[in-house]
Amino acid sequence: MPGLHTTTQSTIIVQHDNAIDFLSCSYPTLRRYEASANIVLAHALKRVNAEAVLSGLLFTDDGDAEAYLKSLDRSSYSPHRNDDSFWLTLWSFTPGGRPVLDVVLSCLSWTLGNYPIFIWTPRRPGTIQSDWLGPRVTQLTEHLRMCVPPERVYSVFGMTQLVKTFAQRWTLLTGVDTDREPLYAAHFSYCDTSTFQPSDVRLPRGHELRRAKPRDLEDVARLCKEFADDTVFFPLTIERARIEARELIKKGQIWVYAANGDIATICAVTRNSQRVSAITKVYTTPAWRRHGCAEFLVREVTGRLLFDCNRDCVVLYVGHDNNAQRVYDRVGYAGLCGKDKSDRVEDSLELGFRGTHRGHW
Repeated sequence: MPGLHTTTQSTIIVQHDNAIDFLSCSYPTLRRYEASANIVLAHALKRVNAEAVLSGLLFTDDGDAEAYLKSLDRSSYSPHRNDDSFWLTLWSFTPGGRPVLDVVLSCLSWTLGNYPIFIWTPRRPGTIQSDWLGPRVTQLTEHLRMCVPPERVYSVFGMTQLVKTFAQRWTLLTGVDTDREPLYAAHFSYCDTSTFQPSDVRLPRGHELRRAKPRDLEDVARLCKEFADDTVFFPLTIERARIEARELIKKGQIWVYAANGDIATICAVTRNSQRVSAITKVYTTPAWRRHGCAEFLVREVTGRLLFDCNRDCVVLYVGHDNNAQRVYDRVGYAGLCGKDKSDRVEDSLELGFRGTHRGHW
């Protein structure tokens, strides 16, 4: 059952302990902002069974969300402990009483451990005032502290302004400082049919682009490990890399560039919703770098998602200092390599907290 926490006369926080409950009121807003909301929407959809989707449960509208919130008993709720997976939604109300979803916070786990805290708002960068954001994030951090121990919050990821505000409030509340350097600073970019750049360059003889197969397990696991080791903060043992590779292959979520039998590059697509897919991992093993493998593979995967799977757009995060920006720019991802950014290209940040139990994502 959801838990309701009244924060002021005009805002409330709802704690959702399962994905169906979270989506039953949040889906209309998440759907309207499906690209930027990918980090919270896709993770929730993974936890909803096919029967619920087919029954139309997810396809609620704003009226359903309003009825849902009005049905909650605001007088009998207190935040409750949850060390597993849950979502917090913070709502405000218009003068007419219509609920507006302001901020979503997710605290989730998966096969290889805990995810970071993901935080999202439908408001666009440059439109968020500190006197609007500060009190809301304070309310969320106070609620979160009553749900999990401080060591569970090993990092927070989302739009830069949101993350910095969360980290400041969390440190004030718990005394847990952030790491000196960000774990990840990235651009959130997108490619759609209007920006996609096809190419007529052919693959060398004996090379192919395809979904990974069970026989590729060891090679894919090795590249997953190399990718994780490159991040420094989230290394994997080969045993845990095999677990990740096996899951990606089984679900058809990872593509490979195969060069005369060698797996040179991997490309994972692990966050999907109705109209948006996210490329979540691209990695080329050192021996095959500077051969154009990543560009071939990213263009192939992006094109298939846009034109075969009819996605409205494909999204990804790319580090500020990552040379792969040039690859994504040539494929058609917007706002990279110093080019003009639309309001759909966000600056994103992950900040870690000292002395915590680090997970993996």
